Amino acid sequence: MTGLAARAQRHRPYPVRGIARAAALVAALAWGGAGAQTIAADAAKPAPANSAMDAPLFYQLLIGEIELRSGRVANAYEVLLDAARRQGDETLFQRAVEIALQARAGDQALAGVQAWRTAKPRSVAPLRYQTQILLALNRPAEIAEPLTTWLALVPAPERPGLIAGLPRLLQRMPDAKQGLAMAGKLLAPYREAAGTRTAARVALGRMHLAAGDGAQAAELARQAHTDDPTSPGPVLLALDLVPTVPASEALVASYLAKDDAEPLVRMAYVRLLTQAQRYAEASQQLERVTQARPQMVEPWLTLGALRVELRQSAAAEAALQRYLALLAATPPDTAATDTAAADSDDDAPDDDNHRGDNAGAVANGQTQAWLLLAQAAEQRGDMAAAESWLAKVDNPQKALEVQSRRASILARQGKLKEARALIQAVPERTGDDARGKALAEAQLLREVKRWREAGEVLGAASARFPDDTELLYERAMVAEKLDQLPEMERLLRQVIAIKPDHPHAHNALGYSLADRGERLPEARALIRRALELSPGDPFITDSLGWVEFKLGNRGEAIRLLRTAYGARPDTEIAAHLGEVLWADGQRDAAIGLWREARGRDAGNEVLRDTLARLKVGL
Repeated sequence: MTGLAARAQRHRPYPVRGIARAAALVAALAWGGAGAQTIAADAAKPAPANSAMDAPLFYQLLIGEIELRSGRVANAYEVLLDAARRQGDETLFQRAVEIALQARAGDQALAGVQAWRTAKPRSVAPLRYQTQILLALNRPAEIAEPLTTWLALVPAPERPGLIAGLPRLLQRMPDAKQGLAMAGKLLAPYREAAGTRTAARVALGRMHLAAGDGAQAAELARQAHTDDPTSPGPVLLALDLVPTVPASEALVASYLAKDDAEPLVRMAYVRLLTQAQRYAEASQQLERVTQARPQMVEPWLTLGALRVELRQSAAAEAALQRYLALLAATPPDTAATDTAAADSDDDAPDDDNHRGDNAGAVANGQTQAWLLLAQAAEQRGDMAAAESWLAKVDNPQKALEVQSRRASILARQGKLKEARALIQAVPERTGDDARGKALAEAQLLREVKRWREAGEVLGAASARFPDDTELLYERAMVAEKLDQLPEMERLLRQVIAIKPDHPHAHNALGYSLADRGERLPEARALIRRALELSPGDPFITDSLGWVEFKLGNRGEAIRLLRTAYGARPDTEIAAHLGEVLWADGQRDAAIGLWREARGRDAGNEVLRDTLARLKVGL
């Protein structure tokens, strides 16, 4: 008992469950006396069933809880474990184990679990505790036995769910390959069984992915999907494989081609597409979700955000208004999606906290919708409507974002001094607040083409945070606008030196060289490296298409630029694709593309410069 004894004199707050149990016991005793008098007075009433609890057990439990409240944790553990052994009661075993865990006495918790297993050899609850305790104690080699027994004892209908959860447990092992080997042994009896075949293959696939073997993980996902095309498990595994095994996306597309595909899987695909900035495809998937499940709340917010990004302001406002209407009509407990599944009922938050978390999620969603509606109104030039949406936001954590949007509105009205003052007045509680303000003010100045002042703001912030790669990158972008190209290259190379996996720094340097027609092989190498770091990014794909055009490879340039524009129909990408089509003799296609892009963003500088340089009138 060394681990517990060392903590026996430390006072601990009296556990809520302990108070509840003690109070319930005392109340039961008091009710028993009153009930006897009532029965004697009215013999017609049926006699209540007597509790199985006798006086010795009652006092033993009461003493255990008192010892715990007094900080004598070791004594409380011993008393309750003894009571559990005497009664063979699983609730008491669990209580004793939890007391040991609260005291961080792992060996005593394991002893309690072993006693529990001895008393209840067919119970799965102690096996779950034993597995988690062994992992917490970094004794992974010992978990094979309880996991094997757990898999064997769990009811057959529940076994696929347990198998699906195994990777989450095994990935806590320090060696991923050791975890994979153990998974292979544990799941060997279930890989070909009809009820567990799909779950076992997906679980093994996840372990292969964790161990860095994406090819084998993809093959297991394919096998599982072929065997059970309606199961979402193989598709979710394939989604996680897409960044490393891009061919896995074909499996996802095959599943989602069906109208009855699980909406939550489609939403997971939307998140993947959004992270890759493939906004047009993400919007298409969201439209299918909202058509199939129009009462689902979350998809409308995401769809609105994507439409704002694509500058489809009217469609964005319609989606966001729909989101707010559904939010207002939906109970808070169901409006917010709780994606974190608790390991057990004991680990789940209590109802009050859960309602509070949901209420916070609903409030955050509402705030995000108001900010997006303000941005959509600003895009269509309705500054009064934009301000009315911003006025609804009362969240200190969004203060900088709100003031930045207000500042943008003022700047468009020629009130730049007042706009800058709004951002500067936002309180600074941390260093992150300070750098956030500098970036927001610089962005405001860039919007109105005050490049030198933007550089001054960023320079001052960079002096305060010299190794901040975001500040350095933004300074490089401003240096390019000031035609300070050597300084731009120096800053971008500094970013790459500090953060070699920074895709945008590689892309920006490569694109700048390509746009000037300089050092084109080096430009292509830089952009290809950027695309390795951020696969599928449409802007980087656009850069690669542009450098191929500069190298004279028109066919490859058109293919790449069409891929980029299909993923994200951005005006600058349209300008590039149109120019390559124009040079290739496809002038009608180029003019149609430019007209479409101008309809979305007539003020785009790259498009205007392209049309002026090629002397094209639309």
